[in-house]
Parts: sequence; structure tokens; C-alpha cells
Amino acid sequence: MKINYFIFLLLFALSLGFTACNGNSSSSNDEELMGNWWEAYDFVSKSRSGAAGFQIGSKFYMGTGYDGDECLNDFWVFDLDKESWERLADFPGEARLYAVGFSINDKGYIGTGYKRTVDGVLNDFYEYDPANNTWTQIDSFPGDPRFDATAFTIGDKGYVGTGYYDSEFFMDFYAYDQTKGKWEDVADLTRDKRRGAQTFVIDGTAYLVSGYANSEYYDDLWAYNADDDKWTELRKISNYTDEKFDDDYSGIKRANGSTFVINGKGYLVCGANNSAKISRVWEYDPQTDLWEERTSFEKTARSHALSFSVGSVGYVVTGSSGDYLYDMNAFDPTKEYDEDD
Repeated sequence: MKINYFIFLLLFALSLGFTACNGNSSSSNDEELMGNWWEAYDFVSKSRSGAAGFQIGSKFYMGTGYDGDECLNDFWVFDLDKESWERLADFPGEARLYAVGFSINDKGYIGTGYKRTVDGVLNDFYEYDPANNTWTQIDSFPGDPRFDATAFTIGDKGYVGTGYYDSEFFMDFYAYDQTKGKWEDVADLTRDKRRGAQTFVIDGTAYLVSGYANSEYYDDLWAYNADDDKWTELRKISNYTDEKFDDDYSGIKRANGSTFVINGKGYLVCGANNSAKISRVWEYDPQTDLWEERTSFEKTARSHALSFSVGSVGYVVTGSSGDYLYDMNAFDPTKEYDEDD
């Protein structure tokens, strides 16, 4: 009996170990993490990855991308009030993927990218007017043509920088001034060229996190102050110090993830590290310069998805897991995890 009891305990302990190892790669179970995901309003057109988009008010605009066979130039709007997608005037430039998008006031902008041909890198840019459903070509992006760049908006300016083409990584940034209708040179990222970096803006400050270059996924976080035209490095996103605040930091580093902002906090969702797609979700608080893990993304892990937020809910749509995806999923960080919704 003693031997059998010992074997029972050993098997029980091993079963616990196997359960922990085969979880969702979070530092704790999703039931213990705040935030709830649910399936929202699937994109109604072709599955795709590497699309570009921007948000104006409660409407999200997206187009371009790659469906596994061809680059695309169709363009769509999701109206949260109507809970529906509507096709708009096609993007007028060459069909492409890995472009960037941003909005300034009541206009949207899409440019740069890759068209999957010889010399297929692009630097042209276009302005979209929702009031008239029209596109106008503006001055081309002044930096080297590129794809996998990042973009954000502060005030009346849209910023585009970093990226990649033909074994060359970039760290330069340029701003499009809507009031002048011109691009201007602004401060380069202070250190490390990269592609696939993620950005978000909180209270007029832009935050750039991670990205990839030279077989390395970076563990850095930067803040950009537009008034001073200056980048400042913040705390690392890895277990970098002997202090306790970063002891649980793991799995934040990634490229081509999605970001959105809710109630003054930034959220980093999906992306990839090496060949592995990432489900883990992290919340950044700029008041404390600290990250906290939230409930993992419940659907298929992916990279090159698009994202936006309205009110207390963030949305992630399309992307690639190896397959090309069309689903849209919603996240509320204030709700408890519900596995049955």
C-alpha cells in the first residue's frame, strides 16, 4: 500500500507538471488574468495579411494586403454603430502588402509597402477623404522606399519610420504635416534599426516597442515627445534588472504585433518571435512604466493583423497564422475572463 500510495502521489505531481507545461504559454492561467476576448464582426471580403488601415472616430478603414495568391487594393470601412462592413473606393496605388496607415483629423493616409515583384518596394502615399469617398496622391514618403515600417499620429502630423528593404533595416523617421501638405525630417530612433516595430500613442506621447533586426527581437521600449522632437528609452521589456517589477516579464518581445489604447493604457497583442506566432497579451501603463499580462488572445495566434479601439473595447482583425485570416475579435480589459462567450 505504501508503494502504491507513493506511485499515486508521483503520478499526480507529474500530471500537474504536464498541465502547466501544456498551458497557453502565459505566466499564469487565463482565468487568473483580467480581460475577456470574444468573436466580433468578421471581415466580409478576402482573408488577408499585411493590410494597412486607420481609424477616424468610431469607424475603422482598411485595405490592401495579401491573400496568399495576390496583392490587393480593395478598401473597406467598419462602422461600429451599424455593426457592418462597407466597400469603398479602391486604393488607387499599386496593390501591395506591409504598407502603413495613419489618420490626421478627418483624413486617412496609406503608403509605402511591397508589391511582391522585382524592385517592388514602394514609397508613394495617398490621402483618403471619407466625406467624398475619394483618394488623392500626396508627396511621396521622403525616406528610402520600404515595407514593415511603423506609423502613428500626434496632433496634425503623421509619423512614419523604421522598416526594411533588401537586407537594409531603417531607424529614420519623417512626419507628414497636414497643415502644410508636406513631409519633414524628424528625429531618428536613437538606437537600433529595425522592422516590424509596434507603436501606440497615449496623451500625445508615442511609444515604440520591440521589433526585429539581425536575427534579434529587441527588448526595448521608447517614448517620442513631438514638442522636443526627442526619443527617450524607457525600462526594458525583459527580466533585465534585479528588481521585482520585471521578474514575470517574458514573451513581450515580438515583431508585427497589433496595438490599441484603452483608458490611457497601451495593449500589445499577437505578433511573432522567430517562427512562433504569439497569443500573449500585455498591458502598458505609462504612469508607472510597467507591463502587466492580460488574458491571452483566444483565437488563432497571428502576425500582421490590424487593430483599433472604441471606448473600452479593442479589436484585432485579419492577419496570418500561416493561413490567411478574416476574423475580427474584441477585447475588454476590464472584464473577467469567460471561456464560454
